[in-house]
Amino acid sequence: MKTVFNIVLVLCAAALIYICYSSIMGPINFEKAKKEREQAIIARLIDIRKAQQEYRSLHHGMYTEHFDTLIDFVKNQKLPFVMKVGQLTDKQLEDGLTEKKAMAIINKAQKTGKYDEVKKWGLENFKRDTMWVAVMDTVYPKGFNPDSMKYIPHGNGAIFEMNVKNDTAKSGAPVFLFEVKAPYETYLGGLDKQEIINLKDLNEKLGRYSGLMVGSIDNPNNGAGNWE
Repeated sequence: MKTVFNIVLVLCAAALIYICYSSIMGPINFEKAKKEREQAIIARLIDIRKAQQEYRSLHHGMYTEHFDTLIDFVKNQKLPFVMKVGQLTDKQLEDGLTEKKAMAIINKAQKTGKYDEVKKWGLENFKRDTMWVAVMDTVYPKGFNPDSMKYIPHGNGAIFEMNVKNDTAKSGAPVFLFEVKAPYETYLGGLDKQEIINLKDLNEKLGRYSGLMVGSIDNPNNGAGNWE
């Protein structure tokens, strides 16, 4: 009888130790897994932000709300790249010369064949040539796959929620905003459900989005991520 009691006591002690261990390690393991998943999502949100910023530079400041359009842009479009040779001196700047004026003088000389004004301003070695380079070669590292941009890592095929806002301010100035979101329930699937509930409850109380996002169509933030 005493042996049985001792066995039961040992089992109870082991169960108690396990419960204590789980209560301590559960949140730690959850936070570790959450951090690992979010690193992959943040990297992809940054890739999307880069694409949107380059897209707007060629589309009058507007963003696109369609991933297919954005992916096609990354795959097939080119960006202007200015090759610069020579710099304006302090004296030239003080005399009112700007890069725009300098190039106007040089372009005029090339058309007319008269380089007196170029020599007068000391622009013999001043050049600005525009080259067009592929978005893929300029913005992203070798091997980047643009087709993967729209998918949320650890989201089992789920796609980021992307929205844009094209509006006009009271002053009449155009307002172009974008946002891309990935909610907790999409990329934290398979982890402790109670921890996810606690996390969402905390964010709700703090008035924060429950997940990761970049940009905002409600509060202009210059495309910042909510992790930054």
